Formats: sequence, C-alpha cells, structure tokens
Amino acid sequence: MVYTGSAVVKPAPRSDFVETGYVSQVTARALGYVQAGCPVHFRGPSGVGKTTLALHVAHQLDRPVMLMVGDDEFGSSDLIGRQAGYRRKRVVDNFIHSVRKTEDDVAPRWVDNRLTTACREGLTLVYDEFTRSRPEANNALLSVLEEGLLIIPSPNRDESDYVPVHPDFTAIFTSNPVEYAGVHQAQDALFERMVTIDLESFDEVTETAIVQARSGLSEAEALTVVRLVRASRPVLGGADRHTVRSAIVIARVLAQQGAVAQAGDPVFEQVCQDVLTGETGRRGWNGLTPQVVREQVQELIGQHAPGPAGRRPARASSPARKDRVPSPASPGSPADQSSPADQSSPARV
Repeated sequence: MVYTGSAVVKPAPRSDFVETGYVSQVTARALGYVQAGCPVHFRGPSGVGKTTLALHVAHQLDRPVMLMVGDDEFGSSDLIGRQAGYRRKRVVDNFIHSVRKTEDDVAPRWVDNRLTTACREGLTLVYDEFTRSRPEANNALLSVLEEGLLIIPSPNRDESDYVPVHPDFTAIFTSNPVEYAGVHQAQDALFERMVTIDLESFDEVTETAIVQARSGLSEAEALTVVRLVRASRPVLGGADRHTVRSAIVIARVLAQQGAVAQAGDPVFEQVCQDVLTGETGRRGWNGLTPQVVREQVQELIGQHAPGPAGRRPARASSPARKDRVPSPASPGSPADQSSPADQSSPARV
C-alpha cells in the first residue's frame, strides 16, 4: 500500500539517538501496553523526551505514522474531515441516435482528515501535545479507543456514517502537565481509555549520553555541563526550569567555539549565564533579583566546574579556537578524575 500526504511519516532512529537502561525500560513498558491493545500516553514536563520516545516506540511497531500536534484552534473536523464543496456527475445516454438523455447528480464531497485516514489504513497515530487541543475537539477519540468505531458527524455523507477502525491502528499520546500555559484539562473518560506513563527528568547517565551525542564534547566535559545544569534546578526554580535542552545548548556552544567547561573560560561562563538566567527570567525570578540569580549561576560554575586559575584541561574531541590554545591538564585536575558515570559510558544508537 502506498501512503501519501505530508502528515504520514516513516519514523527512523536518529543518528544521535541515545538508548540507556532508562530509555530501554520505558520503551519496553510502552510496547507491552501497545501490543496488548492499549493506547499509551507519555506525560511530563518539557524536555524529558516525550515526543522522541513516542516516535521511537512507533518505529518499533514498523507501521507508517500519522503525526498530529495539538492546537487550541482545532475542531472535530480538523481530526475527522469535512465537506469540501460538491461533486457533480453527468450521465449522457445516446444509445438511440435520435434520443438523448442527460442525468445530473450533485453530491457533497467529503475529504478525510488525519484521524480518519489513520483509522482506515491502520496507521500509528502519534498525537503530540494532545491536551493543547480543546476537549470537545478530541471527543471523536472516545469511540475510536473504546468501540473501535469512528463516528462521522455529517448526515449528508453519501457513505456510511461511521468508519470501522483498522486492527493495526495504534495511538500514542503526549502531553505536558495541566499547569503549563496553553494546556486544557482533558476528559476523564479519555484518560481512562489510555495508559499514562509519567516521565520525570532523565537520570544523570542518560543526560550525559544525550549531551555528548548532540554536541560532540568528551564524556568528561558533557558530565560537567550536565551536573551544573542539574544543580541549577533546585536553586533556580525547579526540575522543569532547566532540562537537558539547556545542557545541550551550552555543550554545543562549547564545541563550536572550542571553549572548555571550566570556571575561568569566558565563553563557558557567558553561555551559562545566558542560558540559565534567561530561562529563570522567562518563568519568573522565584523571589530572586536578576543580580542574585547571576551570582547564583556564577557560584554554581565555581562549585561544579572548578579549575586552577589560568589553566584549562586538554580537549578530547573539539578543536581549540585559533586565538587560544588550552594548556594540558595537570594531574588531579577535574578532567583527570573519573566518576562512576565516566567508567560506564551508556550505549548509543
């Protein structure tokens, strides 16, 4: 079968996808529910990998994916479909040369939308941030997930008023907690039809592997960045303030500019200030003034990325900038000290 349309995708593993024990365990749980015929819902704060995990699970199912992203402007027709004008059919009967018979037929023209297409063809529906759509827009999912029927709301349609759901149809949902801006409270009946897996922040090993894969830094430097960002969460406002995305941004800048994750490096210190204080300012200062926040970040840098004044560790993977050449690390410096996370590098896929 040939699938057409920009919304249908064939998921494939990213070249920098990281699979640690934590990721494997969550994936196995989700696949177990899906294979038992239960839709899966990944719920958690921004940056914990909900969408990536949803597409990863969909890839394991080896079916084309219908990707949808929740939107406050969605109505039921944006999921199911709508009438798009009329279809006219003319039949001309000229069997007898002297008699000409013409028959016109005008019927509404129905166009399926993404949910209907997924139900008809047995695709894997990945409905990202589904609670950003208004609850009434998602009502069609209730009969789809429970009775295996998609109800078509148009009584004038020239076909059946329902679509049987294909046996291969699978649904995977993601959402943020309800306290996030722009998130609606979904129907209890909808939550009862799916299995919710609550995701928290990645563990340190997983975050380090992700940062290393996405930036190209050495494992030791990626670990330094991750520990700094993780330490900033309770100080600057909570686990949802500085996710692994913040660590990835810092690490990418270091790799691109040949900087090092150590106090005294001006590039490292500035990017930490920009990323960590900027996120806090966007969400509110948590009772702290901007000056105090900057001082807190500088203190965190000194605690989690210390270094002798004027000395920088040797780089393992990223070339230094032409205008400065890092000095070799001295014995006993942070770059030479191994940690449990350094000794057991997580697997990468």
